[in-house]
Amino acid sequence: MMETTLELRHVSFRYGDRAVLDDVDLEIASGEMVGLLGPNGSGKTTLLKIADGLLRPGQGEVHLGDSRLRDIGRREIARRIGWVPQDLEGLFAYSVLEIVSMGRFAHLGPWESETDHDRRIVEESLIATDAQAFRDRYLNELSGGERQRVFLARALAQEPEILLLDEPTSFLDLKHRLEIYALLSKLARERRLSVVAASHDLQLIAQFCDRLVLLRQGRVAAVGAPREVLTPEILGEIFETRVEVEWRDDQPLLVWK
Repeated sequence: MMETTLELRHVSFRYGDRAVLDDVDLEIASGEMVGLLGPNGSGKTTLLKIADGLLRPGQGEVHLGDSRLRDIGRREIARRIGWVPQDLEGLFAYSVLEIVSMGRFAHLGPWESETDHDRRIVEESLIATDAQAFRDRYLNELSGGERQRVFLARALAQEPEILLLDEPTSFLDLKHRLEIYALLSKLARERRLSVVAASHDLQLIAQFCDRLVLLRQGRVAAVGAPREVLTPEILGEIFETRVEVEWRDDQPLLVWK
């Protein structure tokens, strides 16, 4: 039986009068890669922010290992959860090495400097994401795919148990989307990281994920292995359009009507 690293229990959340999440139950296991899918406004980003402690649920609880997330300090959360949001444009004034080194902040005291151990972790994170070749360049000098590798390297430098990613391949071409998802899958397998990635790319992410979670209007509409949930009936209900699904080996072919 796989060990659960992150669990959402009956989580609900509202922005003012608007319900965004409604009674969400979800368990993420160690070493598991999970795709979070659904239409715009279905609650994907809000769910990730709650899982990272950036938002507190109106009802329900989030557990990180054996502890309630709300009982854990922000620094401890940053040591255990790597968060890669969509918008990191405020980092354009920094070099790649500086950005990845920021991942060590949670492990340092207020007046502590980086140690040889910290620098080694940064180097390993750059190597793991194939970002060492542009370590001295600035973020605004990089392509979209290179930037995504930098953000991922920064999260890895935190030495987390869990990676949460919000649309990690937005605006990337097919080649770079494949590279990012393949890298995430490799990290889940080799480092036993729990990876949760929100995405609109159903066809591509299904090739790499162990499970998919489909959200509709803030509720979990379906969860299971890709072949179990990527069906015409389920997708048609969630996205409110007809779709044909054909599987070739382990890759789905979706034709929207």
